[in-house]
Amino acid sequence: MVLCAQYGLNAREMAAAVNCLRFTGWDGLNQPMIAAKGFREYDGRWLYPDELNLPGAAALGAGLGKLMHECGAGQDIILGRDFRSYSHEVANAIALGLVESGIRVIDIGTVISPMAYFSRAHLGIGAVAMVTASHNPNGWTGLKAGIRHPHTLNGCEIRRLREIVLQEPPAGRAGGGYRCVSGIPSAYAKDLLSGYRFSRRLKVVCATGNGTAGRFAPDILRQAGMEIVPLHTELDCRFPNYNPNPESVVMLDDMGRRIQQTGADIGFGFDGDGDRLGVVDNQGTAVFSDKIGVMIARALAQRHRGARFVADVKSTALFSSDPVLRGLGASTDYWKTGHSHMKLRVEQTGAVAGFEKSGHFYFAPPVGRGYDDALLAALEVGRMLDRKADTKLSDLVASLAKTWMTPTMSPNCSDARKYQVAERISERLTAMCAQNGTLAGQRIQNVLRVNGARCILANGSWGLVRASSNTPNLVVVCESVESASEMRAIFAELDRMLRQEGVEGDYDQRI
Repeated sequence: MVLCAQYGLNAREMAAAVNCLRFTGWDGLNQPMIAAKGFREYDGRWLYPDELNLPGAAALGAGLGKLMHECGAGQDIILGRDFRSYSHEVANAIALGLVESGIRVIDIGTVISPMAYFSRAHLGIGAVAMVTASHNPNGWTGLKAGIRHPHTLNGCEIRRLREIVLQEPPAGRAGGGYRCVSGIPSAYAKDLLSGYRFSRRLKVVCATGNGTAGRFAPDILRQAGMEIVPLHTELDCRFPNYNPNPESVVMLDDMGRRIQQTGADIGFGFDGDGDRLGVVDNQGTAVFSDKIGVMIARALAQRHRGARFVADVKSTALFSSDPVLRGLGASTDYWKTGHSHMKLRVEQTGAVAGFEKSGHFYFAPPVGRGYDDALLAALEVGRMLDRKADTKLSDLVASLAKTWMTPTMSPNCSDARKYQVAERISERLTAMCAQNGTLAGQRIQNVLRVNGARCILANGSWGLVRASSNTPNLVVVCESVESASEMRAIFAELDRMLRQEGVEGDYDQRI
């Protein structure tokens, strides 16, 4: 019962956590191990304890502390963690390394990532470390960290952290410390809800895939005045139904069925650490997050004329072609996929908001604080529906120009090869563009190469090939403004190029 009180869990949830505990073995207690490949483009992901053990996590914390000293980021850092059976022990090991490197650790406990980001402004501390593997399957752990609010580590900083941890074991440094701070979830909820007063009581399916958001999302949405239909909101680190990934067809389909069973107005799905949102409409149909972003952008552009937005390269062309946005003087900058890239670009461009197809939503002041927050995105969707009593999400979807888009497809390609393959495809498409070449019968108008290659056709349709930042895969997305057959034709040509590079698989089966 002491553990239940410490983590804010009931007895059933704590039993589920205890059942997930694994003994890491003698080497896991003594020999540092941290796989180099776990340092990704904008955060870290490792299998635990096979790629990262506890001494390795301590080394990671010590390395992060040294990076903070190098960057003049101060001596204090906020530490949070998600609800996995081993997240607490991993966080403790990271804390040990941070303290050893002279850093004062402020432990805020089990939270979702937006709460950790919020606490930076709330506590006046710029650095943050969130132990989470997000939507990755059970057995993974990870780290999302930042040294200046509201940003998280960028590619250069991640590479420097990797170099420190793997090649420059830092010496101990005096001045470190550790203390716990409570009350962050309630302070976050109060801050989040301060600008929202709904006149309409929406019936909402709230799905969290048994992840950490289940502890917080249903209650916060209830406080906002929504009627909640819970779906797998019980905390269970085994993820017995499916991984908490709101981009997954399995999770979205489950939400759709519950909407049809209950007559709910909308479905909100949250990932494992609560920074990504998936949406299903009143008919039980999943709506890709970039299309949700276009609708939110329309609403924000009404309040902020001439607004600028940022969308990641996987996102729909409607951000640039939508007549409503254009009529309001809005413009959109397509940028690199990834939460660190997007947070920085939103700030650099003075954008009102940023959107990723994967379900990250970034809101700058005065709407938000510049970081990705799925609950804030859900409230903004609720605000759209609250404007008219009879408005349904399916009506808002129908108001958008119809396009045909593939799911985000991920053909296998090793970490050692994926960037080279993506670069060769980019060069090939760029050369075709320079020679007035065509793709799927349309002239190639431009190839945007900020992140892989987004091949834009003369009619506005496009296809993307890029390397995944987190997994040994490429990423392929295609969108046609004309027809499903053109979408498939764009995909077929990109697929042919990939097969010539030795990239094959059944990833196209859903189109």
